[in-house]
Amino acid sequence: MPHALALAAVVLLAPPWVWPVDPPHVVVHPYRAPESAYGPGHRGVDLAAPSGVVYAPADGVVHFAGVVVDRPVLSIEQSGGVITSFEPVSTELVAGDAVERGQVVGAVLAGHCASVCLHFGVRVAGVYTSPLAWLGGLERAVLLPTRSGGERRMRERPPTAESHGSGQTLGLRGRALTPPPAKGTGAPRPGCCQ
Repeated sequence: MPHALALAAVVLLAPPWVWPVDPPHVVVHPYRAPESAYGPGHRGVDLAAPSGVVYAPADGVVHFAGVVVDRPVLSIEQSGGVITSFEPVSTELVAGDAVERGQVVGAVLAGHCASVCLHFGVRVAGVYTSPLAWLGGLERAVLLPTRSGGERRMRERPPTAESHGSGQTLGLRGRALTPPPAKGTGAPRPGCCQ
């Protein structure tokens, strides 16, 4: 629990970071927290990077720039013991170089996803956390109805952070939510179970 409190304090006190890739900001693979330190999961997000440019999300100092196993990795230490990591990235930077928020820090190399994408991870005191929490907040989760009569409500636009006065939206793109199939059809939903 102490780690969770420290993480919450760091996220709340830090200004939102800039995205490490150019828009549109598309999450190709989301963050999946592992159940244990050595368990399976996805310790970061994969972001589409069609321009191939990588930006420093916040001011910091290069912690590591080199190859880990077979992937070129760049890690930047921000204030509060936060370390961001980017792969596969080609960079001219070396450990100890200072970087500024929004500065070009490297170029994405092919090979991590089917299309060009950047794996972006965030560690606080050595523990991975969702990078999306650092990029201006997450949109509020909305539960959709599953019973009949909910079709009308499902077509309405769910509330956003902007409509609640925070003014922060992520502009994420993803697959649309669709209603479940009618009972007895057995047909899978579009975009489901891939």
